Amino acid sequence: MTKTSDEDEINQSSAPLIEHLIELRTRLMWSIGGFFVAFLVCFFFAKDLFNLLVIPFKWAVHWAGLPNDKVELIYTAPQEFFFTQIKLAMFGGLVIAFPLIATQIYKFIAPGLYKNERRAFFPFLVASPILFLLGAALVYFFFTPMVMWFFLAMQQGGPGSDVQISLLPKVSEYLSLIMTLIFSFGLVFQLPVVTTLMARVGLLTSQTLAEKRKWAIVIAFVVAAVLTPPDPISQIGLALPTILLYEISIWTARLIERKREEERMASESSEAEETSTPATLKS
Repeated sequence: MTKTSDEDEINQSSAPLIEHLIELRTRLMWSIGGFFVAFLVCFFFAKDLFNLLVIPFKWAVHWAGLPNDKVELIYTAPQEFFFTQIKLAMFGGLVIAFPLIATQIYKFIAPGLYKNERRAFFPFLVASPILFLLGAALVYFFFTPMVMWFFLAMQQGGPGSDVQISLLPKVSEYLSLIMTLIFSFGLVFQLPVVTTLMARVGLLTSQTLAEKRKWAIVIAFVVAAVLTPPDPISQIGLALPTILLYEISIWTARLIERKREEERMASESSEAEETSTPATLKS
């Protein structure tokens, strides 16, 4: 399809401002409604979801070799566990409703895009939640147990000990810890999506990314120190995947540039053939 036909398609899909506002209201209502339904479902199963999030803590207790593998969490204010369940329901509702919200955003902006731009944007719409889930799975199955094992190893006590220091995490603080880790890793795993989109529109090049590699490594460790708890395991655990994803971003940017160059050469070749054809017919 030529550029002119693409522009005609966009012109046909154009609408007055009031229709855009009505469309925006509809998309917002679907997004908010989906989140609210997911929130209610998650709040109904909040205790089960919290017990599911405590499983990595159980693994850490088992690794630490504590007696009876007992897991104990506390709350020190009457309303603390209730608000923790609300926070957990909002967290779960946002995760469950994200595909619906992303779809509504895409449907709102899609009429203003060329057909080739819609085809280019759609894979990133699919890749973004998948990468987020990969980051969350890495937190759940590996980093949360490692972090909790690190903190459990600092306990003091045992037979013949005059001073016993035990880890009794509050339910709100444990949920905040695991939510922070999940969001941190989930956002970091969006790095290839963001950089690839910027490379596709020409805001970044693979050469620029490669030249800024040293700065990227420093920034990765700084961000990891800010977003994660003050322990070396989680900080290194976030920084290393970030650096690896940065290298993947450089590779994907090179693939995009190579494909763009091939398309440019093919276009120039076809234009050269078109200009040479009249001359051949004339002779």
